[in-house]
Amino acid sequence: MKKWLIPLIVIGILLFFLGSWYVGTNNTLVDMKGQATKQWANVESSYQRRSDLIGNLVKTVQGAADFERGTLKDVIEARAKATSTTIDINNLTPDKLAQFQEAQSGLSSALSRLLVTVERYPDLKANQNFLELQSQLEGTENRINVERNRFNDLAGDYNIKIEKIPTNIIANIAGFDALALFKSDSGAENAPEVDFNFD
Repeated sequence: MKKWLIPLIVIGILLFFLGSWYVGTNNTLVDMKGQATKQWANVESSYQRRSDLIGNLVKTVQGAADFERGTLKDVIEARAKATSTTIDINNLTPDKLAQFQEAQSGLSSALSRLLVTVERYPDLKANQNFLELQSQLEGTENRINVERNRFNDLAGDYNIKIEKIPTNIIANIAGFDALALFKSDSGAENAPEVDFNFD
């Protein structure tokens, strides 16, 4: 064999292994980001379920003629704001996620006020439709929390992977950016104050 062929063969083998490593790592990152993206869709689906249930809840509550219109109006407005705030998973920045969370928290807060206010109305509390909707909303809130935690797990694993050496080289070349994670609302570490005084 000619001596000038040996360096070419070595370079060819190195290029083959580097190319294989690049393709394998890139595919792994695509898969991990895809799983996080799919999980984000599950988060949005849970929020959509809550939004749909709130529409039915509002109609049921509107049946109580003497119910405070201001509380109901707050829920309707918060629902409209929450459904109008959307995020593109490919542009999931911490600021945009905070904006999304703020809208969803506003809806949760308005909904909590609605459910506490309803305690004053025995006829409404006894309404089977209302009780069923309230139960479904509680289940949906739990589902939202589970889906957000799953998203954080997948996005967190992906974020760790793109920071590790040597994967970070491919992540930078191929444009894999970190995904923002859900964080608790400010003050969530404090126990809420419960006040049943309606005067």
